[in-house]
Amino acid sequence: MKFTQLAIPEVFLFEPKVFSDDRGFFFESFNQQQFEAAVGKRIHFVQSNHSYSIQHVLRGLHYQIQQAQGKLVRVIAGSVFDVAVDIRRQSPTFGQWIGEVLSAENKKQLWIPAGFAHGFVVLSERAEFLYDTTDYWAPQHERCIVWNDAHLAIDWRLDGIRPVLSDKDARGVSFHDAEVYE
Repeated sequence: MKFTQLAIPEVFLFEPKVFSDDRGFFFESFNQQQFEAAVGKRIHFVQSNHSYSIQHVLRGLHYQIQQAQGKLVRVIAGSVFDVAVDIRRQSPTFGQWIGEVLSAENKKQLWIPAGFAHGFVVLSERAEFLYDTTDYWAPQHERCIVWNDAHLAIDWRLDGIRPVLSDKDARGVSFHDAEVYE
């Protein structure tokens, strides 16, 4: 497994070694020892989630102000543009974002540690998105930063198309007004 530390140092991109032939393919999608060696600490996943979305659905930017979740995310059908925003006030990269295309084809995975808001937009006709989390979903602690916040200025690769949003995501707060990690 190849791993790359991205522009925000705590965020990593993982690319598996894929073995393929005329029968199909095989790859190791997760290896605890290699993962922990890459991120430099012990990580324990407690919950796995699977979502299905149609083209232009944008989910996020979500985080939990308590029970913060680290997330290892990947796509098993279609493609998405996946985004992590550093919301740790004391971080040198506070308010910065990083984005990667994740797809069934490229098989890349993104590690987003606790302390980040997370979102993605579906680029393909449909997508299935998997993620493992380091803490349990706690709706009472869930928060949402609006997807089109002017300060963050995320390029969602929508080319002028208005995304499909949930009511919760449409009501997200600005980055300036968001509760963040101290």
